[in-house]
Amino acid sequence: MPWLGGGGNSFFGQGAIESSSRTTAGAFLAQGATEYLVLLAVVLIVALVSVALLGFFPGMASDSQITQSQMYWRSASPISIVESGARAAASNGNTYLYLRVRNVGTYPIRITGIVGADGLKATQFWGSGCGAPITNVNISDYFYLGPGEEKYFAWAFGFGTTCDWEITATTGSTTTRDIGGASSVCQNSTASPGVLDYKSLGFEYIQYVEGQQITKRQGGKDWIVKCLPPA
Repeated sequence: MPWLGGGGNSFFGQGAIESSSRTTAGAFLAQGATEYLVLLAVVLIVALVSVALLGFFPGMASDSQITQSQMYWRSASPISIVESGARAAASNGNTYLYLRVRNVGTYPIRITGIVGADGLKATQFWGSGCGAPITNVNISDYFYLGPGEEKYFAWAFGFGTTCDWEITATTGSTTTRDIGGASSVCQNSTASPGVLDYKSLGFEYIQYVEGQQITKRQGGKDWIVKCLPPA
């Protein structure tokens, strides 16, 4: 019965082919798994490097974070920050603010302090011009705002301001005109002036409602602004 032998050889040959196919498929699977692990390792390394860079440059903030912060404060109530800026002074490295605020509420208010993180607040500014004496001046003496009224702090910013009412941003708070608690301040560097970043900023104020004086606090939100080159 020779056909049986021939048939048997055929079956054995088919088995060898199937075995070879399984071996090839296994090799492809192993190669795919290896490539996946390599790609995963690359992704993890990139992620770790990104985290390390963010930790190394704590003053970095994305454009989207800055935009969101500015949008929030423009729509805040009753005290809205409608314009802002910051820069380091080339002479001493201090960070000075340009801060234009508006009363968008329906009642008059009197701002008494600007509060940074950890409750570190400024209650005064350094006055010069626009009727303020050249000395420390209480914010509450000059920042009474009726509904829709605007006032500002400024120092040599070139925004068309005429009053030189100086207030500074610091990581700590050493004087009554420092807004303390900033996570980063402006750098005395033309090439890389950095950002002024408050994880928490707010205002203390008195609101005048139908003959009543109500003391309030607004804010506790992020405020971030790109620093101008030092001047």
